[in-house]
Amino acid sequence: MTGGMSEKTALRRQLLDARTLLTSEDVEKAASVLAELALKLPELRRARTVAAYVSVGSEPGTRALLDALRARGVRVLLPVLLPDNDLDWAPYEGPERLVRARRGLLEPSGPTLGVDAVLEADTVLLPGLAVDARGMRLGRGGGSYDRVLARFVRAGEDPYLVVLLYANEVVERVPEEPHDHPVHAVVTPDVTLRFRPFRGLMA
Repeated sequence: MTGGMSEKTALRRQLLDARTLLTSEDVEKAASVLAELALKLPELRRARTVAAYVSVGSEPGTRALLDALRARGVRVLLPVLLPDNDLDWAPYEGPERLVRARRGLLEPSGPTLGVDAVLEADTVLLPGLAVDARGMRLGRGGGSYDRVLARFVRAGEDPYLVVLLYANEVVERVPEEPHDHPVHAVVTPDVTLRFRPFRGLMA
């Protein structure tokens, strides 16, 4: 195991352990604040299509945000995990159309659109465990979103990348590898940090 990988593994364990200490009330309260703050981001306020995900367990909550975006008329795409860990995508059609899937995930029950559907997103809401002062993100290590981000690079697309976290998950430094991509903004219940100015969306 490389030094970068072992550092990532140790940091993941530390952050996941901290999340297990959160009560359901803590998670719910943070989710409400995160939705309110995230909806103020121009990246989400101006987006026509947002690729997001459904939070589970003690992850920073996305469900209130998904419903608010859908109520605004934003097209929300959610991931469907494929056997090889790549991500297919399907439209979010409300909480009643979500089904339990592998690894405890919640996924849309409707028809999928293919792995390249994510390329239509103006903004991508990425899951994560930490972000550092440079905007480098620590994921869970499954590699699914590395593939998504590589797909954007190959297609010459440059959507805004946003991560929702708890306050303690903004750290001094995230160990990085050559394939890692910085994100553009992180939202916590305490602070919103931007690593690239909002450039506006193409008309």
